[in-house]
Amino acid sequence: MVQTPAKPLTLEEFLTLPETEPASEYIDGHIIQKAMPQGEHSAIQTELAPAINSVVKPKQTARAFSELRCTFGGRSIVPDISVFLWDRIPRKENGGVDNVFSIAPDWTIEILSPDQSQTKVIKNILQCLKYGTQMGWLIDPGEQSVFVYLPDRSIAFYDEAGTLLPVPEFAKDFSLRVEGLFNWLLE
Repeated sequence: MVQTPAKPLTLEEFLTLPETEPASEYIDGHIIQKAMPQGEHSAIQTELAPAINSVVKPKQTARAFSELRCTFGGRSIVPDISVFLWDRIPRKENGGVDNVFSIAPDWTIEILSPDQSQTKVIKNILQCLKYGTQMGWLIDPGEQSVFVYLPDRSIAFYDEAGTLLPVPEFAKDFSLRVEGLFNWLLE
């Protein structure tokens, strides 16, 4: 849902507004509320972020976050899963994770919901790639397929059960096949 305030808001003004549920994003001067996650979306998101973290977090290589606001390049978006290299995670003085992430993730993962605009989601992935993201995934539970976006390369499409999904180099120890991803919907 696109919200058009009476007077257009700047990004800075948007960031002072209370958070919404589901989250709202600031894209090209518009406030767009994300679709409410449904069962398939939620099942995949709930399983995928911890699966990634079980591999990359113990070695302090990277960390996956769910529904994290990332503000960069004039936009403020909330990818379903954002993965950041360990040394790029914004930190407080005490070493804890900061609340504000003003950078693009290293790996962005979006899970399509039935009523969600695929075009809007792809635009967010492309925006991330423009600002340094190494890889983007668009997971379509309805089609049981994954589109993989890389900077300066053709989009790759994966829908065969036994196919190993590509991951960024920093997550090379994480392996997931198409069937493994969508088997989470059967549990």
